[in-house]
Amino acid sequence: MRILFIEDNLRLATLVRKGMETEGFTVDAFGTMADAEVAIDTTNYDAVILDLGLPDGDGLDFIKYMRDNKKTSPVLILTARDGIEDRVKGLNSGADDYLLKPFAMEELTARVRALLRRPDGGITVKLTSGNISFDTTSREVMIDGEVIKISPREMSVLEQLMRRAGRVVAKDTIESKLYGFGDEVSINSVEANISRLRKRLVQSNASVSIHTLRGIGYLLSEQE
Repeated sequence: MRILFIEDNLRLATLVRKGMETEGFTVDAFGTMADAEVAIDTTNYDAVILDLGLPDGDGLDFIKYMRDNKKTSPVLILTARDGIEDRVKGLNSGADDYLLKPFAMEELTARVRALLRRPDGGITVKLTSGNISFDTTSREVMIDGEVIKISPREMSVLEQLMRRAGRVVAKDTIESKLYGFGDEVSINSVEANISRLRKRLVQSNASVSIHTLRGIGYLLSEQE
């Protein structure tokens, strides 16, 4: 899942980005509303985490910008404004959740996952395909009941393929979920991750295979 985080405190933005990436998210962090508007116009985000006190405007104006431009990503407001009126105003402005600073990282990630589990939110906690099970909360992948160790990027690829098992997933779609703005991406990065993941599945006797459709994308299906 790719998240847009709008926060002008660089230290906090860095801590949250690293914490969420540990939980399997890809995070683009920006400190101004202007930069965030460019990002939301060019990228399909699964969720938005938004501070209200931004140097070039109020976060509530960003929510209005999103909704006026038909951007339906769920929004979690993350702010120090703790008044009842502030919370009501934020939720009535189009936000989906409201979390006060200071906060626990565990609660933030749990709330984001809860938003994504809502209808059309895109997240199912436990995925299964063939003899593979994937708990997206604990980030644990098991084959025939045994945990297998794979890298975070391989895990992200597997999650995308399992969510669309039996359907083709475009290479560009996989890449967009793997990397945020500023990340160095090699030309064959997706192919390399697919290749390593495919080998791990074979070595672990998985009953599913990853098929390459050249020029189109990749498909996960059960072996016949």
